[in-house]
Amino acid sequence: MDDGIRYLLDLAIILFAAKLFGIAGKKVGIPEVVGEILAGLVVGSTVLGFVKESDFLSKMAEIGVIMLMFEAGLGTNLKELKKSGLKATLIACAGVLVPIILGVVIFMSFYGFDAFGSDRFNKGLFIGTIMSATSVSITVAALKELGKLNDTVGTTIVSAAIIDDVIGIIVLTLVIGLSGESDGISVTSILLKVVIFFTIAIGTGFFVFRGMKWLDQKFTHQRRIPIISLCYCFALAYVSETFFNIADITGAYVAGVVLCNLADRDYIESRIDISSYMIFAPVFFAGIGLKTTFGAMDMRLVLFSISFVAVALIGKVVGCGGCAKALGFDNKDSLRIGVGMMNRGEVALITAQKGLAIGLISSDFFTPVIILILVSSVITPILLKRLYADS
Repeated sequence: MDDGIRYLLDLAIILFAAKLFGIAGKKVGIPEVVGEILAGLVVGSTVLGFVKESDFLSKMAEIGVIMLMFEAGLGTNLKELKKSGLKATLIACAGVLVPIILGVVIFMSFYGFDAFGSDRFNKGLFIGTIMSATSVSITVAALKELGKLNDTVGTTIVSAAIIDDVIGIIVLTLVIGLSGESDGISVTSILLKVVIFFTIAIGTGFFVFRGMKWLDQKFTHQRRIPIISLCYCFALAYVSETFFNIADITGAYVAGVVLCNLADRDYIESRIDISSYMIFAPVFFAGIGLKTTFGAMDMRLVLFSISFVAVALIGKVVGCGGCAKALGFDNKDSLRIGVGMMNRGEVALITAQKGLAIGLISSDFFTPVIILILVSSVITPILLKRLYADS
């Protein structure tokens, strides 16, 4: 077979398997996204080996998560966002600090304690940085499926996760700087870039919104509106990643927030959701399963992996949930926020890949990260469904 068109067969297998497992998941009472993740695990190299990772599938998956976050932004209730802004910031800070501390402790418990600034301490700090990353995409999909994305808890989770990404960029820069691999990048410059990005995004967003509002009134319910909206989403995602080193999904979410008050918002979201639901989102969710491989692991790494996953999950629940409780949320909502924030995904992968590239961690430690992403991606929607069962 011509390898040049192999991607067509890979895409057919992934989409069929994702839909099949998604339907099966719903039949047994678990969210559809969990079935799609398991589909990737089954058709990938871990089980059947029908599909291998490729640059094409990675790009498709990236488009999938960008579109998912754009939809989350479109569905944002600005009144709720303003109301939850300060609380979301504090929850995000707690959700970063607690896992970092626990990450240092768990790494040094397995590989030896050392002084602050030592190579071993820096590696532990980087493990904690990986653990601090939150990926809200699967949580967004689960909350959307439950119809709880735009309530106070849902808005707080999404807002806190976006803020978590910004804090994560700063923390990652600090850790890389401590290790001597910063290439001259200062924390001040990163902070400045973050401030400039949001200033530009908000400033230009006002004019973009006014222009889109005029177009929306002139061409109500016409396909050009969602097409132009999607162009804005991709452009802002590109700008945020390329010029400001801020995750493209953050740019996509901000683009959605800018347009969330358009009269045709629901129409835009419904048009975009067709492409996202049919092609890009299933490739993204199945791609998590595809990335999961289990090579040679010694007993210490196996035990570390188990501890790493458990501590990473508990750290978010304790940090974010505990902070939410202190801020006045009731017990159930605090637990929902903690569970909603414990999912890891592309942000943890990007952080781990950066550490691997500069030599902060070895390839052995990539396996625990993949396991964490897989486990958190599977159990987060399930736990959220149970926590919302009586509401």
